[in-house]
Amino acid sequence: MLTHHKGLMIILDGLGDRSIAAFGGKTPLEAANTPNMDSLAASGQTGMMDPMLQGLPLSTHTSTGMLLGLPRKAAAVLARGPVEAAGISIADDPNGLYIRGNFASLEQAGGGFRILDRRAGRIDTETHVLASDLGEVDLGDGLWASLHPATQHRVVVKLSGPELSDAITDTDPGSQYATQGVLDCQAIDPLDASAMRTAQALNRFTRVVYERLSRHPVNLSRLDLGLPPANGVICRSPGKLPQVRTSIGHLKLKNALVAGEKTVLGLAVMLGYRTYRDPAFTSLPNTDLQKKIAYTKQALKDHDLVFLHVKAPDICSHDLNPGAKRDLLEAFDDAISPLLQDDLVIGIIALQVLYSLQRPAGVPTLLSPLPHLALVGIAVGLGLLCGIVFVWLVRARPAGEELVLFLLGICAFASGAALQWGLSPLFVSVAMGAVVAN
Repeated sequence: MLTHHKGLMIILDGLGDRSIAAFGGKTPLEAANTPNMDSLAASGQTGMMDPMLQGLPLSTHTSTGMLLGLPRKAAAVLARGPVEAAGISIADDPNGLYIRGNFASLEQAGGGFRILDRRAGRIDTETHVLASDLGEVDLGDGLWASLHPATQHRVVVKLSGPELSDAITDTDPGSQYATQGVLDCQAIDPLDASAMRTAQALNRFTRVVYERLSRHPVNLSRLDLGLPPANGVICRSPGKLPQVRTSIGHLKLKNALVAGEKTVLGLAVMLGYRTYRDPAFTSLPNTDLQKKIAYTKQALKDHDLVFLHVKAPDICSHDLNPGAKRDLLEAFDDAISPLLQDDLVIGIIALQVLYSLQRPAGVPTLLSPLPHLALVGIAVGLGLLCGIVFVWLVRARPAGEELVLFLLGICAFASGAALQWGLSPLFVSVAMGAVVAN
């Protein structure tokens, strides 16, 4: 008789980290007292994986999407906007354009806007009031826009109307370049009439939001309390609703997800998984872990494979708070005790484990303010430079002993430089090896 096992994949988002001086050189995970996870690791198998390409840093929706069963090619081109929209149940218009955004604190500066706070103080109350009072905005030319709150300060901007295009640029400069202010949305191809029309509409929406929300009672109250107002919206990652499938569909498994983060919930909705959500699942360190475990046990009764996603470790890293991250991991380890009594196949996946994928909770590295693509470029450049230096050193065809010394020396230098700059030593070495081999 066949034995039927249930499967549980626990995704601890942002678990990977670097050593923290205050922890005696240990990472938050190493410093945490986690007997249950230690037991799972000792009795099972452990390893490291790159969801997309070796050493390539990925966003939450890309990496988590592949862990949930999204095929690699689909994950590589999936925009964040439609995923967030699915997570808050507004993905109902196949012709609409969905854009991920933040409530932000803005200030007029000349003809544009200065960004005072990209997250409006991580506002997590009365965002629905702001969005509801803003209503559906007539942008002219047959286009309409509406604002829909997601997790905390995050929102989804929905554009409706004919001939919308996702071939437009972001208005959010990102945390590294926030001093540039709100960017003008532009068509990627200036000759694309639909993209030009869409970009102009989004720029109009940015101005309307600021005009209507700057004097809103919610924001006036926040100013009285010394809190940053949520008087603007900055946008990124636009897209239309995609047709996606799961790479494990042929297994005919009944799948479910327990999560509080709207992006991850949106991925599950797109893949046809049942979702378990609750207002107590905040995506923050104060999320109700015990209730998440209770929902997980309930989901396992009716499903073959259950995914449990915990966003809070990543938030601790964003906030550079290793102490909160350690405490959270200890609380999570204690919370999973009831699961260890069941007949489960449990896998714990730590997102962002490799050096180039980490978002460390301690002091940022020299290159940490740079965007991910810039880090990849620097890693490739470092590898190419080291490879060229090695080829130059061995141009005189040295003896075997000297060749080994040259090789060990350049490998040590490349790896050390990568570690110092917060890059993946393996990725840098691969780039160096490509030069040597060719």
